[in-house]
Amino acid sequence: MSARHFLTGTELRADELHALLDRAIELKREPHSSRALAQRSVGLWFEKPSTRTRVSFEVGVVELGGHPVLLRGDELQVTRGEALRDTALVLSRHLDAVGVRTGPQSALEELARYSTIPVFNMLTAEHHPCQALADLLTLREAFGTLAGLRVAYVGDGNNVARSLALLGSLAGVEVVVASPAGYELEAGTGATLVRDPAEAVRGAHAVYTDVWVSMGDEVTADERRQALEAYRVDDALLDLARPEAFALHDLPAHPGDEITAEVLYGSRQRIWDQAENRRHAQKALLELLLQ
Repeated sequence: MSARHFLTGTELRADELHALLDRAIELKREPHSSRALAQRSVGLWFEKPSTRTRVSFEVGVVELGGHPVLLRGDELQVTRGEALRDTALVLSRHLDAVGVRTGPQSALEELARYSTIPVFNMLTAEHHPCQALADLLTLREAFGTLAGLRVAYVGDGNNVARSLALLGSLAGVEVVVASPAGYELEAGTGATLVRDPAEAVRGAHAVYTDVWVSMGDEVTADERRQALEAYRVDDALLDLARPEAFALHDLPAHPGDEITAEVLYGSRQRIWDQAENRRHAQKALLELLLQ
């Protein structure tokens, strides 16, 4: 049987996604209850800086009884020209699965093409599906169900917005993305696309944002901040949402840019629960990929 990969999140069926979230809730309640990775090793390959992804995956693998093998891109032979195909063939002989945090989605897909073990996406420039799993888990915890929820994403239509839209629509969540001209999410992700952040937020159960200047965007930082100025998540914007609505952010945050410090550290957010939920959702994902 060929390995099962998790590259965009759309590899899941709707029923599998809901079952994964059910399992994540169980694993959060009893973090050491599963030994699904006993005597198994999982590679964690980082080409990009990481805090939440590295810690949540490394601790999660250990809690599942496995051994995390940390791989830095600048320490691997790919930096000296070794083909991704050759790297995939070698890693498949030693590991039971490998996660990759890199730039181009195409590199992740090439590694998966030649791997006989599951390959999962820890972040690419195009997709961040593990973050979306944690987002949906946070919403499930807060509301008990995902059915009928509306999530407003305001800001840059980036990889985080794309994965939220793709997996949110799969889960039955209405995702509305508000972005300025030139920063829109493309059509076809399942999200409703608008220009006005107030329009997106009205009636929303959660208001989501991300950094205005992502990794690789530093050259155009001033231009991006100017374009996104009207998309800051503050108390006034949250007031337009439902009374029980809260803010979400995948972190790292830059208070004063995309979110105010009052919202980030106040009572109208579940951002730190969302950060913790990376671990629980990812553990459920690893169980699924390696079952």
